[in-house]
Amino acid sequence: MEEIIEHIPGKWFAVRVKPQAEQIVAKIARHKGFEEFLPLYKARRRWSDRFKWVDLPLFPGYIFCRLKEESRLPILTIPGVLHFVGIGKIPVPIEDAEVAAIQTAIQSGLCAEPWPFMDIGQRVVIEEGPLTGVEGLLIEVRNKQRIVVSVSLLKRSLAVEIERHWARPLDRSGPKLGFRVTPELVASSHCI
Repeated sequence: MEEIIEHIPGKWFAVRVKPQAEQIVAKIARHKGFEEFLPLYKARRRWSDRFKWVDLPLFPGYIFCRLKEESRLPILTIPGVLHFVGIGKIPVPIEDAEVAAIQTAIQSGLCAEPWPFMDIGQRVVIEEGPLTGVEGLLIEVRNKQRIVVSVSLLKRSLAVEIERHWARPLDRSGPKLGFRVTPELVASSHCI
């Protein structure tokens, strides 16, 4: 019985890291034998003489690590790690479904970008396309529909462009399907 318990994977936790240390912390965590997840997106940045596409974290200042709660110390000793996200000093695990939705969105090959966390909007489930089964909020930006996938604990989100017919409302009694986004939010968009 003990052998079966030992092979049960741990839970996902968010780890707060120093600014611009996400990739090195993720690499060290992986070398220490932990399952880590650092979702990245492509952004176009201007240098003094040219533009360049770079990979940036979708959740700046955070990486995700799957581990058993009692095995936190090796992560906390990695240079650049600040703390586990939680309530006070008690780490709170992230729902497996939220991490799985982000992984599916990243692996879909569709345009993804950071998005402000929103508590309002219609919850939908995607029934077609590469994001089938993912739940999130339906929004509209520049006459294109996107699904916003969120990590509640971090109050962070990402938006992935979808075809509107892929989505089905989860709760028909909720607010009107979709909403418009202000020009200030669109100004930071990197998707083409």
